[in-house]
Amino acid sequence: MAEKVAKVGIKKKAGYLYFIDKAGNISRVEMARGGRKKGKKKKEMVEKVGVKKVGGYLYFIDKAGDVSRAKMARGGHRKKKAKKAKKKPAKKKRRK
Repeated sequence: MAEKVAKVGIKKKAGYLYFIDKAGNISRVEMARGGRKKGKKKKEMVEKVGVKKVGGYLYFIDKAGDVSRAKMARGGHRKKKAKKAKKKPAKKKRRK
């Protein structure tokens, strides 16, 4: 489950992607929609939070507009090794 890291309470505007930048602040960038020109959009800082990130966690903005984090699912299940078939000895050809 996710845990709240910082209570901010920002209101999200439609058409923007909200994220936590490298400095730990909340930023947003306009989404590429409907065949508009592709390229790098300018990001703008919405709220200065300064969250210190810890490895192994995913940081995101929840529905309430606060910064939350959840433990990342790493690893999973290993594939089982295929059983090796026993080699049958080659039949020797008889000479006549």
